[in-house]
Amino acid sequence: MLSSPLLLLSLLTTVQAVSELKLGRTALSGREVSPRVEFYGGIPFAEPPVGALRLRPPVLRSRLNASRFDASEYGKACVQPLSDPSTLSEDCLTINVHRPKGLKPSAKLPVLFWTYGGSFSVGSSNTFNGSEIVERSVARGTPIIFVNFNYRVGPLGFPQGQEADDLRSLNLGILDQMAALEWVQENIKSFGGDKKKVTIFGESAGSIMSGILLLQPEVERWARGAIMQSGSPNSLPVFRASRNELAWQQFVGNVASCAYTATSGHTFPCLRNATTEEITTGLTRSVMEENLFSNFVWTPALDTRPGSVYPDLSSRLYSKGQFARIPFIAGTNLDEGTFFASHESLSTQALKNNILAVTSPRSGSDDALGTAVDQVLTLYPEDPSVGSPYGTGDELFDLPPSYKRHASIFGDLVFDAPRRMLSEAASKAGVKFYSYLFTHPQPQLPMGVFHSSEIQFVFGQVPLTGPNNLPPIPLYGEADEAARNVSTIMMDYWISFAVSLNPNDGKGIQRPHWPQYTPLERVMMQLRGGNTTIIQDDYRKKQIAFFHENAAVFQR
Repeated sequence: MLSSPLLLLSLLTTVQAVSELKLGRTALSGREVSPRVEFYGGIPFAEPPVGALRLRPPVLRSRLNASRFDASEYGKACVQPLSDPSTLSEDCLTINVHRPKGLKPSAKLPVLFWTYGGSFSVGSSNTFNGSEIVERSVARGTPIIFVNFNYRVGPLGFPQGQEADDLRSLNLGILDQMAALEWVQENIKSFGGDKKKVTIFGESAGSIMSGILLLQPEVERWARGAIMQSGSPNSLPVFRASRNELAWQQFVGNVASCAYTATSGHTFPCLRNATTEEITTGLTRSVMEENLFSNFVWTPALDTRPGSVYPDLSSRLYSKGQFARIPFIAGTNLDEGTFFASHESLSTQALKNNILAVTSPRSGSDDALGTAVDQVLTLYPEDPSVGSPYGTGDELFDLPPSYKRHASIFGDLVFDAPRRMLSEAASKAGVKFYSYLFTHPQPQLPMGVFHSSEIQFVFGQVPLTGPNNLPPIPLYGEADEAARNVSTIMMDYWISFAVSLNPNDGKGIQRPHWPQYTPLERVMMQLRGGNTTIIQDDYRKKQIAFFHENAAVFQR
């Protein structure tokens, strides 16, 4: 969602039997999670980022210095708010593997590599159980391996301020992602995987991070394909880290032993000596003082130096053709903005201020940004019949009229306009690309087909039955035959793409042929139980075109 709090509960099955494999000189003990799938988790892929390594790029850990290692459970999540402290640790850079049972190193199976979302401030790999995807891949005769990992979030993963910029301690969470991919390159063979057949995929913040990797030509050494669910490189405005200097000072001011350094411009030495408890308290207070899901502070930062993760605005890189030429899938949900829209009544001026707050300072003048926002508000009138959730007419759901207007603007600015801009840039460059719109009805209006609601379908958590699946989540409602059908279709499309870089391998459930997105055929697959079909990518054409034309003004 940039998050997925709806999935913050998860279970693995109880141990049925111990599974073992050799990772270098270390014997890993995993466990069976079903008769056909086994799990190895909590494996360190980098040195613990504590003490002198806190607020630094990850140090890859390719080998384990032990004869045996218990890999039967997930590692602890990285330090973050909204979680039980006993489940958290700074020693959190661990990776997990779900694979078909009994593979030999010579199997060379394709790999799906998942990055979770969470507004860059929360999230953990243990909330996403890949066993159903692997089960499905085996059942359809195209077995794959599922990998996911933890990365640092909040101030520890995405430091802000001039000091972080000067010390090149930016975008550490993305560097963690790169280190995990490097670990896969060095070690996935031991699990029966093929390092040359890795597809990166993620949702929301995890999708944005995966998309940012596509801005690096070097990504082709780690992955041959990508799937981006509700997030593009330009989903959020990007600034130099100095833009959020005050937020960094606020964080340091909440770290008890370092508060005296908060405005000194030399906070890192003290922070590296602070206790984990102090750091946890500081980041929890600072993150929770922000509006976690709409006023994004702890996010990727612009770094124009050679070799950086995020060298320029995505729109400028697109126009220069500076992105990797690997096949990918990208899509959004029908009502992306409802999760983030205010339930309070917002005047037109208040809504304008809301947009300005996350888009300033900007590349254009004050007048340019103000004029652009005024035009946005004209393009999105306070007319419930055209607002989000879409297709609900004048219904207000006992909320103010501004809710549906705010949801529509937020959804297009952050998700749909960036996805379409990426689609057009990739198709013009001749990149093999497929687009989708997830529209399967959800029971919880006024959310509509809300941000993150597709995840349970991709992970085969429909219906919610049995210990391999997530616990029942009332927000999702009861699954019916149409929901189960579209979930299987989506898994088959995703698995097919991981295996062949084409969602149309003809195996598994019968499903429509998914055509490529091209400059002449701008088409999407509508993913909806009972009506999965091809649609044109032309919804809200005028509104989204305006965001494209003013991408630099909105810092995209």
